Amino acid sequence: MSAARSRALTEAGLLHPNPGGVRAVLFDGRRPFFLAEDKVQVKYEMLRAHVFDGVAVKAAAEMHGYSRAAFYLVQAAFAERGMVGLMNDRRGRPVKVTPEIASFLAGAESSISAVDLTEEVVRRFGVSLHPRTLERARRR
Repeated sequence: MSAARSRALTEAGLLHPNPGGVRAVLFDGRRPFFLAEDKVQVKYEMLRAHVFDGVAVKAAAEMHGYSRAAFYLVQAAFAERGMVGLMNDRRGRPVKVTPEIASFLAGAESSISAVDLTEEVVRRFGVSLHPRTLERARRR
């Protein structure tokens, strides 16, 4: 995986949780465009395999490193929100910690409280984060 693509996926929180479990032929390493570490791409290809190639749900999920239950959550998120729905694991919730916010948090003084930082994120970016979400983002 290119360093730039890896960095971008990491910063955006879009790394596949189980890239080693991705066994679909497209992700065999011979096609650099298809990257098992890219969560959004893997989810999309999992859905495409089922819908267009007729692969059974259980098989499509397993080939892409997901469970059958996760397949249905991904399918519902895609039906509801399109590609944006593939970006998160929680159905319908937008990705709030953008790369810009993550960069801001990384540069913030560690002595500033999460509550104060959430207020600053609202002021600068117009995004309301829960203090626990902010703390998790700071640890990355």
